[in-house]
Amino acid sequence: MTKLTQRLAASLEAAARLLRRYGDDEAKVLVLGGVRSGKSRHAERLMARHPEVVYVAPGPVPTGDDPEWAARIALHRARRPANWHTVETGDLATTVRKASRPLLIDCLGTWVTRVLGDVGAWEGKRDWELRLDERLEEFLDAWQVAHVPIVAVTNEVGMGVVPATTSGRLFRDVLGALNDRVAAQADSVQLVVAGRILHLDERARL
Repeated sequence: MTKLTQRLAASLEAAARLLRRYGDDEAKVLVLGGVRSGKSRHAERLMARHPEVVYVAPGPVPTGDDPEWAARIALHRARRPANWHTVETGDLATTVRKASRPLLIDCLGTWVTRVLGDVGAWEGKRDWELRLDERLEEFLDAWQVAHVPIVAVTNEVGMGVVPATTSGRLFRDVLGALNDRVAAQADSVQLVVAGRILHLDERARL
């Protein structure tokens, strides 16, 4: 047996162990909602039955010049159970691929903001579109083959007014397209509106 086949066999066995541990009823869930809709609280409740959860915070690192944003993050941190482990990273693809415990990603909207900054989209740097596509595809590939329970929270950006700025429209378009791709590979898609949960019917997918 070659080293490559040995690594492949070990990877498959690790995936099989995770499936035996969590069972087929543990799914990939996408939770969408607007600002202050209750989407994060709902996602946290979905994961509450697991003894251990990795909470992935993929947004921009808070700075001292934005106390309001820092206060929001502090509120989220205070709400997490003590047995949850927090990972603050922009590398979602690697985090999902290497996961051995249930994941809660909160949220894809803040991650897109971070990635757009990383690839130089706001400044219009050369080839930023290619770098953006690479980052998105890496995450989507990892999401598709995830072997642990995973809940991803995201903003529903298609129901409001058209943003007045170019950067706002870019963010809306990128996140809207990403949401569509993630939902296509999710076992459950749930929309939270004013604290009410709507389970979206996969049979109605376009």
